[in-house]
Amino acid sequence: MILLKNCFYILSLEENISLNGFDILIRENKIEKISKSISSEKYGNGKVEIIDCSNLVVVPGFINTHHHFYQTLTRNLPAVQNEKLFKWLKYLYEVWKNIDEEAVFYSSMVAIGELLKTGCTTTTDHHYLYPRSFSGDLMGIQFEAAEKLGIRFSPGRGSMSLSVKDGGLPPDSVVQTEDEILKDSQRVIEKYHDNSDFSMRKVILAPCSPFSITKALIRESARLAREYKVRLHTHLAETADEDEYCFKQYNKPPLSLMIDLGFIGEDVSYAHGIFFNSEEIKILAETNTSIAHCPSSNMRLGSGIARVKEMLDQGINVSLAVDGSASNDTSDYLGEMRTALLLQRVKYGADALTARNVFRMATENGARLLNFKKIGRIEEGWAADLALFNINRLEYTGALSDPPAALLFAGINHETEYTIVNGRIVVKKGRLTGYDENSIIRNANRIAFKILK
Repeated sequence: MILLKNCFYILSLEENISLNGFDILIRENKIEKISKSISSEKYGNGKVEIIDCSNLVVVPGFINTHHHFYQTLTRNLPAVQNEKLFKWLKYLYEVWKNIDEEAVFYSSMVAIGELLKTGCTTTTDHHYLYPRSFSGDLMGIQFEAAEKLGIRFSPGRGSMSLSVKDGGLPPDSVVQTEDEILKDSQRVIEKYHDNSDFSMRKVILAPCSPFSITKALIRESARLAREYKVRLHTHLAETADEDEYCFKQYNKPPLSLMIDLGFIGEDVSYAHGIFFNSEEIKILAETNTSIAHCPSSNMRLGSGIARVKEMLDQGINVSLAVDGSASNDTSDYLGEMRTALLLQRVKYGADALTARNVFRMATENGARLLNFKKIGRIEEGWAADLALFNINRLEYTGALSDPPAALLFAGINHETEYTIVNGRIVVKKGRLTGYDENSIIRNANRIAFKILK
């Protein structure tokens, strides 16, 4: 058991509730009690780990809804620092086609480690790149990394079936046939997907994008996902180039294509969604389709600003995501929340998003998108997924009239003091507990230079 004593502040997403000086008792993987002055003596000496939280703000663990772990190995490459998406992709595919089993493992460790250290306790990953030279169980390697570091993990079995010769963007060496993709998609669902309460493993089917997959694959992925009752995900409406591609290839915009193929609805989420028009936003609301908002990536690639305020106002479930670490170029989740807060204000004014709006997007909305129950809130009986930030620091001085908002408006270090996932301390005093950080850094840098060479 873990007892969080005398928390400086516990974030509740309910209005006008302030929890100062409360304790949180964690038993196994759940929050058992939230109260003042919880005594550990009744549980026996030595059986309870007590953490002094008098300088810590405790918030629900954040939920990341779009990422590309392998891209941590190709951050900040000079050749594409200033390119838009399509040119950026074409260059990087020639580097990414060299990833192997070791690259997948250590890039996953880097991305997960960054997420955990910045307050994220649940994540997805959209791995759509399957080089022909790759052997072994790619998603199995990712689940191994997630288990070692202790994050709650719901990756997307991504896919690409259209190479350059077929009118797509990727080279032949990283695409698969539709039969290969669907067969392996079924395999990973049957092997890894766990839909139980407090599940640590779920699987999503995630065809890459309209410019790298066939219409048949989109349709069949949706059919297979619904047969097994798993979620669906893809990139959509990210750039003007994508719109032009879809009009040229299909004589319709990306969302209309998805509607025709049945890839829309409550079990579907789209990453980005920058170029939806007003009528399309109305359709998203009517169909309960979710959006994974990736503000830093959209800024980094110059793609545009998603109409998040309008989407939220119409009841669309919008979550947050760091996106790939070659288009961000970090997996800093708390930093992503700050960026989301400020970017909407550029477009809509100073009241576009509040701090509480952003916390809700980062927690409850993400849980809804990924279909997890009883995560994303600090409540008795809910999962013990928590991020604890030390606010007794120079950068938060003068900002403590609203402690959780201080994490977004102030601060220069976005790392947690503790991160707890499913009742397990996975970050302690700012360091990962599940794996040696220096080993991750050393190996990932070695592999990054190797695949670039």
